Formats: sequence, C-alpha cells, structure tokens
Amino acid sequence: MAVKIRLKRIGKKKAPFYRVVVADSRVSVSCAKAVDEIGTYDPLQEPAAFKVDEEAAKKWLANGAQPTETVARLFKKAGILA
Repeated sequence: MAVKIRLKRIGKKKAPFYRVVVADSRVSVSCAKAVDEIGTYDPLQEPAAFKVDEEAAKKWLANGAQPTETVARLFKKAGILA
C-alpha cells in the first residue's frame, strides 16, 4: 500500500483546521479512512499552531511514508525532517 502523510481539512467554511493523517495515497483524503492520525494544524492562530506526535511521525517516515509538500514544510519547521 502506498502511504502518504498529508493534511485532512475538517474546519468549516472560512475557518480551516487540519488533521495530519497517514492515509493511502491512491484514495481521496475526504473519502478514505486514515490509517493513523498523528497531529493537528491550525493556520488561523497567530502564530500558526502545529502539534504532532514526533515519535509516530518518525516511525511512519522510517516505514516509507512520503509526506506531501505542505506537510514536509511543516515537519521542517518543527524539526522532524532534517
């Protein structure tokens, strides 16, 4: 199974809120059940709030999960990716 770490939007209109999930890359995030939920991202807070379980993120990255561009940027800011 091809696995990606990506954002799943759960906020209402004009109030985005995201969950960082590990999901099958061949299926839409909104339709698929996530394999694992490892964190949250709230871009409306000042500064933007990003909370993630570092151990789970590193475990999934070690097992071959590929982060999307946005998640990779967030991981770099958090110090998870080198």
